[in-house]
Amino acid sequence: MWAKFMEVKNVYTAEIWKELLNAEALSVMVQPASGWPKAAEMEPYTLYVPWGKTHVAEEILRKI
Repeated sequence: MWAKFMEVKNVYTAEIWKELLNAEALSVMVQPASGWPKAAEMEPYTLYVPWGKTHVAEEILRKI
């Protein structure tokens, strides 16, 4: 089960956040806001983290 964590403006920003959170051993799923599998790069994207781990992701963001 995944919990919505944050929305970002494009796929580039989403991949940066994903790499940062993965480096801290937190799984991240990136999905385009439209839900289309082949969405445009400049479309908004949503990052999801495992259910119950949102507090871990928030703590990682506080450390930055």
